[in-house]
Amino acid sequence: MSKSGQRLKDEGSRLQVVIAGGTAGLISRFVVAPLDVVKIRLQLQSHSLSDPRTHLDLRGSPIYKGTIGTFRHIVANEGVTALWKGNVPAELMYVAYASVQFTTYRSTTQLLRALSGDYSRRLPQSVESFVAGAAAGAAATAATYPLDLLRTRFAAQGNDRVYASLRRAVSDIARDEGVPGFFRGLTPALAQIVPFMGLFFAVYEGARLPLGRVEALPWGTGDATAGVIASVVAKTGVFPLDLVRKRIQVQGPTRNRYVHKNIPEYAGTVSTIRRILKQEGARGLYRGLTVSLLKAAPASAVTMWTYERTLNFLVGKAER
Repeated sequence: MSKSGQRLKDEGSRLQVVIAGGTAGLISRFVVAPLDVVKIRLQLQSHSLSDPRTHLDLRGSPIYKGTIGTFRHIVANEGVTALWKGNVPAELMYVAYASVQFTTYRSTTQLLRALSGDYSRRLPQSVESFVAGAAAGAAATAATYPLDLLRTRFAAQGNDRVYASLRRAVSDIARDEGVPGFFRGLTPALAQIVPFMGLFFAVYEGARLPLGRVEALPWGTGDATAGVIASVVAKTGVFPLDLVRKRIQVQGPTRNRYVHKNIPEYAGTVSTIRRILKQEGARGLYRGLTVSLLKAAPASAVTMWTYERTLNFLVGKAER
């Protein structure tokens, strides 16, 4: 790592950054796939567990209670492999997302520094990291959104499969919903990702170097620990928008065919939030938060640790 400690921002060629980002996304996704499926199932559960009228409107939908209970229910009723439903489009998404994210982050940082001119006129590091992180998140989200939607729909399938294969899913959505069908929920996704990635990179850059000087850390590295802290802080702040995105992603002609057959019909972001607040209360906007945070920690730790090591390896190999 350079003396300035800015490996993430300005070291390595564009190709090396793309390879490192893609590798980090690929490995991270496989590790956290089961947690992701559990999170999506909980987020799509619109019925209240405390409402005695719930059982009148289940329509065969399962009732998930907590992270562990959801794990057990899925494994018992659908098998262990069900914990990796949607993993193919998710792997493609994570690789593409990470590549676009890190490339855009690096390019945006360099652009901001070029526009500011000499060092004395540069933006504060926290502001620079926020702007670059937000731009990176927005670009990566928009570029990979159709894969995110496909991931959600496959993870939402029960034993009665809605889509037989990834190719069939693409074909059916294109035929029945058109191009806009692949971008359902993009508005809350962008509204979520901009503050999330901005906060993530701002906290990450602020914590990485100080933590790098601490010897006794749970993961043995400041990069991974900083990634965990940054992810937990950012994820909690924007979680309601993530839930709204998932609810909107499964709208359309197949809405009543997923494992939760009683998913309400939602339209825009604001109206969805209002309806959830009215029918499920404020807690309804945070369904799946616990497992989301459990997922965020290892996902970010693995992503940032793998990214830093892969980039170090690629740069070192190129210098030999």
